[in-house]
Amino acid sequence: MPVFVRDVAEVVEGATVRQGAVTADGEGEIVTGIAMMLKGENSRTVTENVKERIEEIKKTLPKGVQLIPFYDRAELVNRTIGTVEKNLIEGALLVIVVLILLLGNWRGALIVATIIPLSMLFAAILMRVFNVSGNLMSLGALDFGLIVDGAVVMVENTIRRRAEAQEHGSREPPERTILDACLEVGRPVVFAVAIIAIVYLPILSLTGIEGKMFKPMALTVVFALLGSLILSLTYVPAMMTFLLRGHVSEKESFIIRFAKRHYQPSLAFVTRYRAQALALATALVVVSGILFPYLGSEFIPRLDEGALALQVQRLPSVSLTESVKNTSKVEAVLKSFPEVTKVISKTGRAEVATDPMSIDFSDLYVELKPHDEWTTAETKAELVEKIAAKLEMQVPGAAISFSQPIELRVAELISGVRSDVAIKLFGDDLDTLSETANKIAAAVRKVKGAEDVKAEATSGLPQLQIKVDRAAVARYGLNVEDVNDLVESIVAGKDAGQVFEGEQRFNMVVRLQEDASRDVETIKGLLVAAPNGARIPLSQLADIALVEGPAQISREDTRRRIGVELNVRGRDIGSFVEEAQAVIARDVQIPPGYYLTWGGTFENMQRASERLLIVVPLALFLIFVLLFSTFNSVKQAILIYTGIPFAIVGGIFALFLRGMPFSISAGVGFIALFGVAVLNGVVMVSYINHLREEGKRVAEAVSEGAMTRLRPVLMTALVASLGFIPMAIGSGAGAEVQRPLATVVIGGLVTSTLLTLYLLPTLYLWFEKEKRGA
Repeated sequence: MPVFVRDVAEVVEGATVRQGAVTADGEGEIVTGIAMMLKGENSRTVTENVKERIEEIKKTLPKGVQLIPFYDRAELVNRTIGTVEKNLIEGALLVIVVLILLLGNWRGALIVATIIPLSMLFAAILMRVFNVSGNLMSLGALDFGLIVDGAVVMVENTIRRRAEAQEHGSREPPERTILDACLEVGRPVVFAVAIIAIVYLPILSLTGIEGKMFKPMALTVVFALLGSLILSLTYVPAMMTFLLRGHVSEKESFIIRFAKRHYQPSLAFVTRYRAQALALATALVVVSGILFPYLGSEFIPRLDEGALALQVQRLPSVSLTESVKNTSKVEAVLKSFPEVTKVISKTGRAEVATDPMSIDFSDLYVELKPHDEWTTAETKAELVEKIAAKLEMQVPGAAISFSQPIELRVAELISGVRSDVAIKLFGDDLDTLSETANKIAAAVRKVKGAEDVKAEATSGLPQLQIKVDRAAVARYGLNVEDVNDLVESIVAGKDAGQVFEGEQRFNMVVRLQEDASRDVETIKGLLVAAPNGARIPLSQLADIALVEGPAQISREDTRRRIGVELNVRGRDIGSFVEEAQAVIARDVQIPPGYYLTWGGTFENMQRASERLLIVVPLALFLIFVLLFSTFNSVKQAILIYTGIPFAIVGGIFALFLRGMPFSISAGVGFIALFGVAVLNGVVMVSYINHLREEGKRVAEAVSEGAMTRLRPVLMTALVASLGFIPMAIGSGAGAEVQRPLATVVIGGLVTSTLLTLYLLPTLYLWFEKEKRGA
């Protein structure tokens, strides 16, 4: 008599064991999909292509099924590009206004202004050639004032020379005057612009995420400066022969007249009391050096993505059903805030485990209204605090941390953690690791700024442990594989064939009924067929017990590790880690053979800071080499080099006054500032040297050179600093990253310009005093 499968089993259409679920807005489960971008692709382009395909797919969907994008990365990209466009346009307009006001000749101002679009075109061509995308950093750090500095010096000197020639009734052809004027400042302009460009080159050595961010910026700035230099040496002189042929008037604006009226007596005063002036300047350098450690430090200012990402962690023993129920409660709390428009939660992992995560973890995407529509809180930090407080009260037992969608993923990919700071404890014994990690978590909770502190769960997962008794298996003539086949069918199921439906194939799986698979006594009574036909209970072939095992075992550099993760709010990461390290050293006894490392954003900051310690001295060395090659004098190279520490003074004070910590963005700003700081010094010292070559005494050459170069110095400083003002005060998406860089450059330009106008002439007299009687 045949025995059918239906006689010994229930044959049904089933599903694989669920390892995850997606819910939305506290209203139950939905189905989601994620478009994965290939490495090296452009996110904006890929997103647009995905949108086109989605519209095609929508036409084929059954009635009642909707396909709705809930997170579109292109929205953030478009908002940041909008911020960049706004800053560039405002910066260009400010630069043009300053040129017209200070140059005193609208034709000359027009020539300089045309450098802006032409340099951008040159840079865009090279960006295309070298595959540099237009983004927040590559375009956002462009300063049109910096780009036109070389052209400003060229045009200003030519207008002055043409006006003087007309005033003295010179019969010299305009072309000759223009050529002589351009040759007079051509060499210092080349070297000054080259210095600005070359100081950006060490930025190309940055690695990691800071390299990804700042390399495009350095390349774009170098491309634009190269274009402006070529145009200043070719296009600008050619255009001046057309536009400055006739009568050239040099009308000084009220700003220049005011500056000149007060500059000469103030310069004489500083020269008279030069020892005191130098002492005051040196004191400012010392004070800024003392002030610097108190700024605090962070990796890169947090870019506001306009959305929140939450991670919810529960006990490892939780079921998927309970996780979904708990997540729905969290969603309901989030939806109670009027600022929240949509909440999507992913618990566990998908069938294709591109993001492996256990069912006790949930990632929540929280879409927010525009900031001007908020009513619950004024700032994002305040909103997070209120959400955290309400969740703690209404959803107890869940550890919740806050981040942002892209920030969360990038942090996990780079450092393996999803928080600002990770304290990694390495050792051998899991129990010791867990106990010590809990002590570390308790210690750092006391440190101001520590939020969302949680130790990695490594234990507490119930396990059905089946240990095969190899001796018993051998007595019955069985193999270990026979026992393993039965064990595999208890929960996961054993593949027994395939079922075809059209072009689709499905596995046919044999497994124990769900109720029976949860009962230890039933499992002990399962029978294994021996070669002689006997049926032996599983309990006689293996030791079966329900135990609490490890939830996960993490390794790094071949060592077992456990992590304590936390976010830092309300203070900078650098000072927080410094205090936390002291607290842990005082309150936690690390067992012998165990050790700590610090990861997350702090790890990135440490790596980038170590790289800057190499890059910054290299940039300073390159500046000195170029200065020496320009003047063939160590003395005059050092003279101009003094502009760098005084520029740093302004950058540090600007950060302090605005309450900004030192970041990699600010560090790159200092590197950019070094080049700008020496530009005016090169132009002024070159002109003083030129006057001395004409036979003027040192004091006379210094006085005349300083007065003559007052206007170009003020113009180059003003256009460079005003070009950064939109970035320094901007509030759009991405402005947070640009703000420290712009603040450093503006603050540094203020002090370096004062140095160029007052201390540089004074120091020149000091350095060259032995020749004054010649």
